[in-house]
Amino acid sequence: MQEFLEVLRRQAVHFGPELARTAYARGLAVTQKDGTSRPIPVTATPVILDAAEIRRRATLSAHLASATVKMTHALLAGARRELVLGGLSPLERELTERTFSNVTRLATTRVDYFVDSRPRALELNATIPAMQGYSDIAARTFIEVVARHFRYPEKALHAVIAANGSNALALYRALLDGYAAERDGKTPETIALLCRRNDAQLTEQRYLCERFREFGADADVVHPDEVSGDESFEVRGKRYDLVYRHLFVRRLEETPAPWVQDFFGTVPGRKAVLLNPPASPVEVKTTFALLSQALVEPALAEAAGLTPEELEAVRTSVPWTRPFRHGPGVGPDGEHLEDLVARVAAEPGRFVLKRAWDYGGRAVYLGRSVGTPAFEERARAAYGTVPTWAELCERASTDSAGGGFVVQQVVETTPEEHLLCEEHGVTPMRLHVDYSAYASVGLAKQPAWGGVCRGSTSEIVNIVGGGGVLPLITTEVAQKLLMAWKAL
Repeated sequence: MQEFLEVLRRQAVHFGPELARTAYARGLAVTQKDGTSRPIPVTATPVILDAAEIRRRATLSAHLASATVKMTHALLAGARRELVLGGLSPLERELTERTFSNVTRLATTRVDYFVDSRPRALELNATIPAMQGYSDIAARTFIEVVARHFRYPEKALHAVIAANGSNALALYRALLDGYAAERDGKTPETIALLCRRNDAQLTEQRYLCERFREFGADADVVHPDEVSGDESFEVRGKRYDLVYRHLFVRRLEETPAPWVQDFFGTVPGRKAVLLNPPASPVEVKTTFALLSQALVEPALAEAAGLTPEELEAVRTSVPWTRPFRHGPGVGPDGEHLEDLVARVAAEPGRFVLKRAWDYGGRAVYLGRSVGTPAFEERARAAYGTVPTWAELCERASTDSAGGGFVVQQVVETTPEEHLLCEEHGVTPMRLHVDYSAYASVGLAKQPAWGGVCRGSTSEIVNIVGGGGVLPLITTEVAQKLLMAWKAL
C-alpha cells in the first residue's frame, strides 16, 4: 500500500489538523490530575495490515494470554509462589491469596509486541489492558476524515468503518459473554465502568461508555467513592449488574475505598459480576519470563499444563526472557551460562532489564541506551545515582522491590517515518512503533478482537508518558480509500 501512503503524505497538510481536532474531541486524550486534558497525537500515516494478519495476531495473543494465566496458577500453587507474590503490594497480595484460585476468566487482556520479521511479544497486560477506545477513535476518525477529504460517498462510509472492526465492540461482547458465563446465560441490564476520578484515561472510559450505550446497554462511568450497597453494586441508588474494572488494585491503597476493596475480595462476584477480577499476578513480568524458560524446562511447562499450541506461540513470539538472578542457566542462543548476570553485564547492547511489577516504562533499562538522558533519568530516579551498566546489573540482580527484575533479549526495531498530527499542523517524525493485540481468556469463544499501534521517539513506548496513536486499518479499507482518491 505504498501508493496510498504516498498520497496521504502529500495530502496530510490539508486533513491532518482536522484529524487531530476530531480525535481529541472524541476522547483521544490524557486526563491530568487537575481534571484538564491534553490531546494524544494521532498520525496521518496509518499501519495497514491484511484482516487475516490482524486475526492471526489476535489468535497468537489468545494462546499467550491463556498460557500466562496457567503459569500464574501453577506458580501460586507451588513452592516458588514468592516469585510472584513478593512483588505485589500488600492489598494486591491479600486479594491474590483470597481470590486468584477462583479466577478462570478474563474478558480482556493485551499483549504488546515489537515487530521485526514477525511479532515479538514483550509483555502481557491484564489489570488495565486499555486502549480499546483509543484505537477505535484513531481508526474511525482517520477513515472518516480521509474519506471525506477524498470525497468518498457519505452513504457508504458507515460500511467502511464497520469493515475495519471495533475493539470497543469486541470488549462489549467479551463482557456480555463473561457475564453470561457467571449468571446462567443472562444478559446484564446495567454496566458500570469503574475508574478513578480524573483517571489518566478517563476520556477513553467515557468513549467506551458512549459506545456501550449505542450497543444497547445502560452504562455509566462511576468512581470508587460513589459505590455502596448491602446486596448489590449501587451508585446513587442505581444498581449495576456488571462492573468493568479500569482500576489498579494498588490505587485503593493510595485512596482507600473500603466498599470497593471488599467487593474485589469476592470472586466470582456476588453483588455484581466483576470483569476483570483482580489479576495482578498475571501481569507480573516474572510469569512471562517463566513462559520463555518453560521452552527449555519441560517440567515447568507440564506443571502449568501448557498445550502444544501455547508452547508454539511462546516459541515463535516470546524473546528470550528470564528472572534476573545470579546463577547458571540457558542463554538466548541455547548455550550454558555459568552466571546469567555476568553474561548480561558483558553484552549491554543485547539486553533490556525490566522491573517485574511496574508499569509505564518507568523501570525499563536498555543496555544500549547507557549514557543517554532517558537512561540516566530513570536510573537516578530509582537509585539516586547513575551507575554503569555493570553496576546497574548488579543492583538489579539483588533489588527485590516490585518483585525484582527480569531480563529480556532486545528486539531490534527501526524507527519509521510518520506524520504526527496536531491541531496546529503536521510534523514529520521518526517513530518506534509497537503493535498490541487483545484477547480474552476463559470465554466460550473469542470476540473479533483487533489491535492498536503506538508510536514514540523512544524505544520505550508509552502513551501516557508521551507518544501518539497510529490508526490501524485493513488493506481492504485502504484500497477503498485509494480508489476514491483516484476517482477524483
